[in-house]
Amino acid sequence: MAEVIELKAQAREGTGKLANRALRAKKLVPGVIYGGEKGPANVALEYRHVWQHYQTGHFLSTVYLLDIDGKKERVIPRDVQVDPVRDFPIHVDFLRVSKSSRIEVEIPVHFINEEASPGLKRGGALNIVRHAVELSCPADSIPESITVDLTGYDIGDSIHISAVKLPASITPTITDRDFTVATIAGAAAQISEEAAEAAAAEKSE
Repeated sequence: MAEVIELKAQAREGTGKLANRALRAKKLVPGVIYGGEKGPANVALEYRHVWQHYQTGHFLSTVYLLDIDGKKERVIPRDVQVDPVRDFPIHVDFLRVSKSSRIEVEIPVHFINEEASPGLKRGGALNIVRHAVELSCPADSIPESITVDLTGYDIGDSIHISAVKLPASITPTITDRDFTVATIAGAAAQISEEAAEAAAAEKSE
């Protein structure tokens, strides 16, 4: 289990465009906390701290301990509004979670052992169908990524989610089918050569 990261925040009273603009002028990012047995709470966080975590690519799949003027709550970011021109965060929605909570998060997929794939060694290409997979995870056991081992896969093979080893207590949110994560495709030149050989064989018959 990854260590919970603490983020400092402060309660805020004002809401609306003018209040949010005033916060951003002070290099603060407005946010709201919702869920659980409490009502929504408006907060503000230092922009530099939000940006530091946002640019990691794991912001929306990381549980934080939000320190709001000394009172701490476990939360996970669920939505980030960004500036449409400069692409920096301007508002964050947080969901309250407990150690027993299960949440659905997008987890990135990493691939290993490409050199052990016969298909890739023969000039094939890794066609990634899903760069991330939505998983149902315990709030205190969210993986940073899932790993797909390419050992043994040849051209024409498909890698389904059932072939991916997931951590205990973690399941895909899609349960009605064994969906494809990636395939090993043949190189264009190889496909053309094989097609030509097949056509020649048909003519000779």
